[in-house]
Amino acid sequence: MDFTLPDTAQAVQEGVRAIGARYDHAYWSRLEEEHRFPWEAWRDLADGGWLGLTVPEEYGGGGQGMLELAVACETLAASGGTGGIFLYILTPGFGATTLTRHGTEEQKRALLPGLAAGEVQFCLGLTEPDAGSDALSIRTRAVRDGDDFVRDGQKIWISGLENADWMIAVTRTVPAGDARPRTSGFTLFLVDVREAAEAGTLRWTPIPKMGSNVVTSSQVFLDGVRVPADNVIGEVGRGFAVLWDVLNPERILAAAGGVGTADAALDVAVRYATERQVFGRPIGANQGIQFPLAQIKAKTELGRLMTYKAAWLFDNDLPCHAETNIAKLTGAQVGWEAAERAFQTFGGMAYSKEYPVERLFRDARIARNIPVAEELVLAHIGTQVLGLPRSY
Repeated sequence: MDFTLPDTAQAVQEGVRAIGARYDHAYWSRLEEEHRFPWEAWRDLADGGWLGLTVPEEYGGGGQGMLELAVACETLAASGGTGGIFLYILTPGFGATTLTRHGTEEQKRALLPGLAAGEVQFCLGLTEPDAGSDALSIRTRAVRDGDDFVRDGQKIWISGLENADWMIAVTRTVPAGDARPRTSGFTLFLVDVREAAEAGTLRWTPIPKMGSNVVTSSQVFLDGVRVPADNVIGEVGRGFAVLWDVLNPERILAAAGGVGTADAALDVAVRYATERQVFGRPIGANQGIQFPLAQIKAKTELGRLMTYKAAWLFDNDLPCHAETNIAKLTGAQVGWEAAERAFQTFGGMAYSKEYPVERLFRDARIARNIPVAEELVLAHIGTQVLGLPRSY
């Protein structure tokens, strides 16, 4: 068992770290205040080849795996770009990884080169107002009409739609009440966002939110969106297996972002605790400050190991549902705990926007609720890993 990162992942780490050094905490805090997408960082990441890591080389990408992508996401977050986690989840995660594994040759040729170059962006349309985290109960439906499918329904908390060229839309082609088993009847579509918006069949309303405002999250309305049958990802009615290859990468990248957030918060807290003098000595010399930070460091390394393990399993086509859930749980928790501890280390100054702590605090909190709520992760571990009885 070798715990050394492969050369490919080390190269990614060094490359993304060099780009992250150009975009400090002040940059990300400014964009958060302006509610502006980090186009400068996006273009530099694309030019370096750090967005198309999982795109096969024949389509202009790096031909790497989920491990390298997780390392890139973690490293960007650790540089201070905690809101930038979405950059990796939305397009390299949802777009490139899904199409590489399940797209047709025509879909790959049409979209993967643009994805690798950073010229095409993606989002995922899954969550709905009534279904929430119960994906099996979504109601957005698609009905065949000649060579097209016509889609109607609503989605909520869809991030990145304002810049997306394509949405991977999760739809029921068999209503939940008629599906046997319940996991059947799902179909995933590639929706041309601009085309549907111009036709007036796709509308969205941004949701005001407390953090991660470098990417907008919206409620989406689909009224007669026409999608060619050629835009189905996988097979009609058998999309649930494809969906797992969307959700597992999402959880791995969310875990990586949590670990990177913990790194960023620890770095800020340790620097402050070393420089801040009270009662004639650095506050970091006090065990009340030092020991909690040391505890966070230990938890961060554990979260990192689990994230890398989950990514390795995914890359090797091995079962990884339990590991991706455990990685997501631990990554989200340590990211939040690190941000909270940094807040406490700064004392009253943490509340000031002069420092990045308040932004790290807000960005870290949502990770315990998305992309899957902590309670649902624990329920999965309890029933599927430990074999405990279901409560539903």
